[in-house]
Amino acid sequence: MGENDFITYEDLSLNEAYVLQIEELGIKIENKLRWFNAVTAYLLEAEKNKVSSFSFVKKIEPVMKFVFKSPELEAPSQLFKQQSNLFSFDYGPSFGQLQLSDVPAVHSKGITGDGVLLGLLDTGFNWKNHESLKDATIVAEYDFIFKDESTENDSLDNPSQHNHGTLVFSIVGGFKEGSLIGSAFGSDFILAKTEDIRSEKHIEEDNYAAALEWMESYGVDITSSSLGYSTFDPPEFSYTYADMDGKTTIVTKALELAFRRGVVTVSSAGNEGGTSWFYITAPADGINTLAIGAVNNDNQIAAFSSRGPSYDGRIKPDVVTQGVAVHCASAGIFSGYIIASGTSVSAPIASGVAALLLSAYPHLKNTQVRNILIETADNSSSPNNERGYGLLSAVKAIEFPNLEASGGTFLLNKMFITNENVNPQSVTINYSTNGVDYTQKQMEFDGNLKYTIKLPYLFNDELVDFYFTYEDNSGYPFREPLNVNYKFFYGSLDISLYTDLKRTYTDYIVSEPYPNPFYPELKSFTSILIKSSGNENLTVRIIDPLGQQVGYYSTVTIDDENRFDWYGRNESGVAMASGVYYFLIDLNSKLYSRSLVLMR
Repeated sequence: MGENDFITYEDLSLNEAYVLQIEELGIKIENKLRWFNAVTAYLLEAEKNKVSSFSFVKKIEPVMKFVFKSPELEAPSQLFKQQSNLFSFDYGPSFGQLQLSDVPAVHSKGITGDGVLLGLLDTGFNWKNHESLKDATIVAEYDFIFKDESTENDSLDNPSQHNHGTLVFSIVGGFKEGSLIGSAFGSDFILAKTEDIRSEKHIEEDNYAAALEWMESYGVDITSSSLGYSTFDPPEFSYTYADMDGKTTIVTKALELAFRRGVVTVSSAGNEGGTSWFYITAPADGINTLAIGAVNNDNQIAAFSSRGPSYDGRIKPDVVTQGVAVHCASAGIFSGYIIASGTSVSAPIASGVAALLLSAYPHLKNTQVRNILIETADNSSSPNNERGYGLLSAVKAIEFPNLEASGGTFLLNKMFITNENVNPQSVTINYSTNGVDYTQKQMEFDGNLKYTIKLPYLFNDELVDFYFTYEDNSGYPFREPLNVNYKFFYGSLDISLYTDLKRTYTDYIVSEPYPNPFYPELKSFTSILIKSSGNENLTVRIIDPLGQQVGYYSTVTIDDENRFDWYGRNESGVAMASGVYYFLIDLNSKLYSRSLVLMR
C-alpha cells in the first residue's frame, strides 16, 4: 500500500459479475484497471452499443494510441572514455554520465541501490543476452502486449522491439566493469513491456496503467518510464498542450495514483524542445511525477529537451541529468554498446539517483525523496522552465539531512560522503525555534556513515531552523550550510534550504495522529491533518478501548489542510484513561482509520 497504508476506493477489486456480462458478449478483455474501475477491450460499433446499454457502464472512451519515438543513436567512440581510477569501480565509457551527477562517489561508499525495488516500463528487455545485464536481480517481468512472462522479443514483434528498453535498463541497472556501470546497479528490478512498436508504431495507455498496478502489487519503490506522449496515430483525436495539466491523460493519472500509494514516480520530460509541440509530454506533466530533462556533459540544456511549464503553470521539467551522448547497452549483441541521446536516457540516471538515496535511507517516504532531489539540484534557488530545479547530485541528496518519525517524535539523520576526515565526536546540530537562541546537541555516529539525533518534543507547526558544525581530524572547523540554515515545521517530514516551505504532513490524505503516543502532561492535544479539495463533508469519531464512542467531530472542509485536535477527553470533558484509541474518519464517504496510544 505504500506510505499511507490505507484502503481507498481505487484499491477495490472490479465487480467480476460486471466483467462477466461483457465477456458473455464474446468480447475479450485486454486489461482490467482497478484504479480506474475500468476495463479495456477492442469493440465493434455494434458491441459498443450493447456495452453502453449496461446500467453499470458510466461511459466508453477510446484508448489513445501514440507514435513511438526512438532516441538518437550513435556508434561508441573512444572520445567518451574517461579515467575513473579514483573510485571503487572501473566505469569505462559510462563514467562521465554518472560523474556529472556525482554517482561514483556514492558507489565508493558502498551505496549502490541495495534494498530498493525499481520498476521500468518500456518496449521490452533483452537482459538475459547482454553481458552488463545478465546478472541483474529481476523480481518479476511481464509482457502486457502478448500477456506472458517474457519481456524480450516475441516471434511477432518488430526485430527492434526490445532495443529501447534494453538500453534504458542498462543505464540504471547494468554492470560490466570497464564497459558500463548503471547508476543503481545494486537495486532489484521489475520489468514491464508496455509499448508495441509494430507497423503504425503505437503504444496504448491501458498497458501502461495496468503495468503500474501490477508493479505496485509487488511493492515497487520507484517506477521509471522513458515514454513521452504527444504525437498520436489517426484516427484517434490527439491530446493538446491544454491536456498537459497533471490530471487529464490516463498515463498521468495512473502515475499520480501510484504516487498516492507511496511510489516514487519518474518520467522522461520528452524530446519536443525543437519541435512545434515544445512542451513536456504526458506523463511528465504529473503534479508529483519527477519529469527529467536532458543536459550535455557540460551541464548545458539539450535543444531537444522538452520545456515547461505544465499547462496549469507548474515548473517543468523538475530536474535534469545527462541525456546527450549516454553510453548504454546494444540489444542483440552480447558485448555490444551504443551511444544514445534523449530524455529517454536521462530518466534512468535520475531514477538511479533516487534509488541510491532510498537505499541510504530506507525509511524515507516518497514525498521526502522527491523533496530532497529537488532541494539538492543545482538550480533549486532559481528554478525555471528549461532545466527546472537543476542537475541532480547523488552526493548532495544523500548528504542532505532528513527526518524519520520515531516514538512520537523525530530522528534527524545526516551523512557525509565527500569529507572523509570528519571527527565523529565533533558533529553537532545547532537548532532554534525562535531564530535567536540555539541549542547545541552532539549527534550519535553509527560507526559507518550516518549521524543521528532524537529531537525533543515540540509543538506541531513550530518552525525549527538548524545547522551543523563539525571539525576535521586536524581540528579545522566547518559549518553546514555555510551561511544559511535548514528549516522545517515540526510535524512535517520535509526539510527546506532553498525552496518554499509549506506546512504539510507526509500522509497524502489523512495524517497519522501526532504526537503518538500522546502524553497530555507533555502536550495538551494530539492532531490529525486532513488534506482536502474543499467543500467536503468530514466527520471524525473517537472510539475507546472498549469500543464505545467517546468523541465526535463534524465540519465541511476548506480547500487546504484541515486540522483536527483531540485533548484526550470525552464529549463531557472527562479525561480518558490510558489505552489504544481509534479515529474513524469519513471524508466525503471515503473511510479512513487511525490509532493512537494515550498515556497518562
